[in-house]
Amino acid sequence: MRTWGRVPSQTSSYPAGIGLFIIGQSAIGGNDASNYVWVEVDTDENGNNDAVWLTTLIQVLKLNYGESPIYGNYGIPGYSSVMNQIVPDYYATMTQQQFSQYFVTLNLSRQALTDSPNPTYDVSITANPGSVLQNPVPV
Repeated sequence: MRTWGRVPSQTSSYPAGIGLFIIGQSAIGGNDASNYVWVEVDTDENGNNDAVWLTTLIQVLKLNYGESPIYGNYGIPGYSSVMNQIVPDYYATMTQQQFSQYFVTLNLSRQALTDSPNPTYDVSITANPGSVLQNPVPV
């Protein structure tokens, strides 16, 4: 199995972990495309696809609902959620259910609402035993 994701180029700094996911913003910070390079994400040497599914999960969380011409039920309606001031918990739960079969545990939980207009979710994943994940995770 294979997918593609972007990682920071050598010139940009990157923290040790992904940290928070803020809808509408890159999971690893910044939106300047010149700071990223595309990398291939494959099944690891043990035959596990956790890295592929983790990259795909992040991309789905960044995707606007209905934006994909192939997977119309994937994504989060981030813009309309912010404009209507309704947090997209339903869509986050649907995404969690769609991807939970690929990990030992997958938990998406909304952080307490603050003054920020962006709903923020914590993503907690326990990979399958023997899985090899890339650091940084391609998004």
